[in-house]
Amino acid sequence: MADVVLKGVRKQYGEAVVVPGVDLTIRSGEFVVLVGPSGCGKSTTLRMIAGLEEITAGELSIDGRRVNEVHPKDRDIAMVFQSYALYPHMTARENMSFGLKIRGMTKAEIEARVGEAADILGLAELLDRKPKDMSGGQRQRVAMGRAIVRKPKVFLFDEPLSNLDAKLRVQMRAEIAKLHQRIQTTIVYVTHDQVEAMTLADRIVIMDKGVVQQVGTPLEVFEHPRNRFVAGFIGSPAMNFIACELGPGGLLTGDGLRLELPGNRQALEGRSGPVELGMRPNTLAVSRAGAEPRADRLRAKIEVMEPMGSETYLYATCQGQLLTVRVEATAALAEGDTIELAPDLERAHLFDRATGEAFF
Repeated sequence: MADVVLKGVRKQYGEAVVVPGVDLTIRSGEFVVLVGPSGCGKSTTLRMIAGLEEITAGELSIDGRRVNEVHPKDRDIAMVFQSYALYPHMTARENMSFGLKIRGMTKAEIEARVGEAADILGLAELLDRKPKDMSGGQRQRVAMGRAIVRKPKVFLFDEPLSNLDAKLRVQMRAEIAKLHQRIQTTIVYVTHDQVEAMTLADRIVIMDKGVVQQVGTPLEVFEHPRNRFVAGFIGSPAMNFIACELGPGGLLTGDGLRLELPGNRQALEGRSGPVELGMRPNTLAVSRAGAEPRADRLRAKIEVMEPMGSETYLYATCQGQLLTVRVEATAALAEGDTIELAPDLERAHLFDRATGEAFF
């Protein structure tokens, strides 16, 4: 196991700055997920850790050793790619053992390592199959096994589940979680899927435009997003936002709305101006609309209902935008209904409309 430390790590192609400078410490044995939309710099950061991209500036160290100029094969890392990258003419056993043969290990040691990895990943019955005779999930497990047999200090995963269907993705998430529990090796994992990030990570690193927006446990970034980007990215369905004006004493007003924020919001003292009220879909209580609009409610019209089995998602227009609301599957509502939404202000979030920074 090893710490991975990035100090001002920067990547630039000509005049284009892809990663302005990442400062991040990944502790030994930790499972850290880099997450963000396409083009946010997460894969580039992972490739710099792997040595597949040169570092423009800054310092990268693995297990206390500066590795900026160290060749990838000498960094004691193993990488699992989005594409399985298996040799099609080789069996699973041969794919997993090939790198060890190149390193000159003895046959007995190779067999022992391959056998151990096969036991961990449930591949014992597949070792003599070629990739064409395996499912996508089985191929990805072989790719993981090829990394495990090396016994590296750090595992790097680059969107390893992107090519799998929804059911296999769930199964493989569980496989990867069990793998980390068993081997306790440092893992750096890249994905654009925030559900993967929330279910796998010890800590999540959320990136946008090459900049780290927030680092924290899944619960921390969900409950206490640092800014509007994090709030809108983490959580499924995404957080709802309503434009308001913040006045003295925590009074929110806008388009017929008048809400008094709870009095314990110390961060609001002396603050006023344009803001956005952030509300998770499960923090909006639904009731049928009365004859007259209420200032402490959001009036909305249901456009689409999406049954999910145990619950239903409502997509309703309010103040010219679409809000998502989670209700019980048995709720007696229909598309076209006008409803009122009562926000749970104890669980609401508030963001500066100019900077996007969170008030609380």
